Amino acid sequence: MLIPKKAVRHPHCFFYHPLSGAVFVSLNTMLKINRTALFSSFAGMAGGLLAAALLGFSPDKGDGLANVLSDGRLQYKWYAPQIPAQMAFAGEKVPLERRDVREALDRELIANYYGHTGTLYALKLAGRWFPVIEPRLKAAGIPDDFKYLCIAESHLQNQTSRAGAVGFWQFMLGTAPQFGLEVNDDVDQRYDVAKATDAACRYFQQAYAKFGNWTAAAASYNCGMGGYNNFATSQGQNNFYNILFLEETNRYIFRILALKHIIGNAKGMGFMVEGADQYRPVPVRKITVNSSIPNLAQWAIENGSTYKAIKQQNPWLRSKSLRVAPGRFYEIEIPTDL
Repeated sequence: MLIPKKAVRHPHCFFYHPLSGAVFVSLNTMLKINRTALFSSFAGMAGGLLAAALLGFSPDKGDGLANVLSDGRLQYKWYAPQIPAQMAFAGEKVPLERRDVREALDRELIANYYGHTGTLYALKLAGRWFPVIEPRLKAAGIPDDFKYLCIAESHLQNQTSRAGAVGFWQFMLGTAPQFGLEVNDDVDQRYDVAKATDAACRYFQQAYAKFGNWTAAAASYNCGMGGYNNFATSQGQNNFYNILFLEETNRYIFRILALKHIIGNAKGMGFMVEGADQYRPVPVRKITVNSSIPNLAQWAIENGSTYKAIKQQNPWLRSKSLRVAPGRFYEIEIPTDL
C-alpha cells in the first residue's frame, strides 16, 4: 500500500485504490503530510489511471479487459478461446462439424487456455525437450503431433502419477520392460527422456498396426490397446469419435488437440514466450560407464562435477550407486555449464 511516510494512520483517514496504487486523502480529515509525499501520491494515481486507459480499463464503458466498479474494484472479463474452424491430428481430420466434438474440444481449450502456469511452463520446457523428442518421433515414422501427447501426459516433466506411471511418457512399471525400458533398483529408464521416447514410439507403431489410424493409437495410449479394442468391439464402432469410453479417455484426444492448438499458436493465443525465454538443451559431455560405480557422489567429484548435477541431468539413476552387469554399459551426461 502506497502511504505517505508522514501521514497519520487512522481507519477513516485514507483509502487505497487497487487500480492506481494510490492513496486518496479525505478532505475532511487533517493529515500531517509533506508536499513531496503528497505529490508522489497524486503522481501514482495519475500513472495508474493512464495505465488503466492503455489497457482498456474503463469505468464508464463495457469494453476492454476489465471494468472499474463504483467502489474502485476491478471486474475482470474472461473470454472463451475461439474454436478453430478446422483441425487435424497426425494428418487425420477432426470432425469439428459435429456438436459433440466441438463442445469436447471447447472444454479442453478453456481448461488449458486458463491453466496459465502449466501452459507457460510447458512452452518454456518445449525449447529444451522438443529437440530430443521430435527427431525420435520422425526416425520412428511417428507423426510430429505425438509430441503434444507427451505434454498431455506429463507437461514435459518427470512426474509420477497416483497410479504409479512414471516419466515424460508415463510408463507403468509392468509395461515399461515390454517396450525395452530397464527398471531396477539402480536404473529406471522411464526417467530417461530419449529412451522413454523410443519406447513410446514402439508402442505407437504397434497400436497403429493394430487399429489402422493414429487417433486410435493415441487414444489407446490412455486406456491400453486391449481396453480400446474392448470398447470399440462392444459398441460396433472403429472410429474414436463414435465410441464412448471412460471419462479420462473421452477427454484425452481433445486435451491433446487443445494443447496442439495452444502450444502451436502460442503468440496468437496470448502466450508470449519468446525464443530467448525458452529453456535450451543443457550442454553436456558424455561418459560411457562399463563397470560398477559404488559411490556416485565420489564418482561425480572425480569427473569434475557434483552429485546434484549428475542426478538432475540423469534422473534415471535411482540410487547412490550404479551396478553394471558384465557386457552392459551406460552413458552418463555431465553438464558443462555448472
